[in-house]
Amino acid sequence: MTNILIIGAGAIGAFYASRLAKVDGILVSVICRSNYSTVLSDGFKVISPYFGDYTFRPHKVFKSPEEAMESKIKWDFVLVSTKALPDISDDSKLLEGLVSEYTCIVLIQNGLGVEEPYRKRFKNNMILSGVTIVSASQPSSGTIKHNRWTRISLGPFLESSSASDIERATKKNGELCRILKEGGIKDAEPHDHFELQAIRWHKIAINASMNPSAVLSGGSTNREMVMDPVLRNHLKEIMEEVLQTAPKVLGRPLPDNLAPPEVILKSTEKNDSGSKPSMLLDWEQGKDMELEVILGNPIRLAREKG
Repeated sequence: MTNILIIGAGAIGAFYASRLAKVDGILVSVICRSNYSTVLSDGFKVISPYFGDYTFRPHKVFKSPEEAMESKIKWDFVLVSTKALPDISDDSKLLEGLVSEYTCIVLIQNGLGVEEPYRKRFKNNMILSGVTIVSASQPSSGTIKHNRWTRISLGPFLESSSASDIERATKKNGELCRILKEGGIKDAEPHDHFELQAIRWHKIAINASMNPSAVLSGGSTNREMVMDPVLRNHLKEIMEEVLQTAPKVLGRPLPDNLAPPEVILKSTEKNDSGSKPSMLLDWEQGKDMELEVILGNPIRLAREKG
């Protein structure tokens, strides 16, 4: 059996957890916060245009990392899908006592530089970095509404360039992608370290343009912004600036298969689900926003490269 623990069982974490749990031999447990009581008693209700409506009952439901630690389960993968708020808290602390010598840490979070706190704290563990293109929300406690897309790109985060470390990390990365594919995520894509960081920069072009613009424009949805000529041009210029900066930081050109700004904007035109960027949802609910990893870190990395 393969034991997987999800830390941050909100919309994105719970959606991918529900697909991983469809695979034979995979036991998926979750740490919940506000939705703990609902998930403990009823599981997650998933509503999806691709997979239909179904109930996902985790193997174990924990209300805290401490409770998960007390279970004494040896986790093969610990998947972190919390908001990345390094200016407020260091969430790598949550994994202390949960990570064994053989645990692989998987970070499915927005932004740049999210891996660094985990690498500093868990120097000997494999870290996989994940970037998602998925639209999902939790309109009520324990209900996950999947709107569109399923893609997740995964790659090892490596400081070492030794052949053995690269081989081990690549194998583990491939294993998780295989499980996701078996669970129905056909576009779970394995990448190497550079490719994944390039994809992170590409996602930042989207997040750094749409997230703050949705807030500053008074609450616009993704589609509303791209249908407004002035906002559309504003978004395009931000995306172009980010994509021009990324190769200078990474030291290599971005892969040719990454969609240019105009293609991203045209795709967003088709999103009639009414979905809003995560930063706008947080702003509307008075929650902390991912300002540092989406805006601060890219600016700092660019400045370091002149």
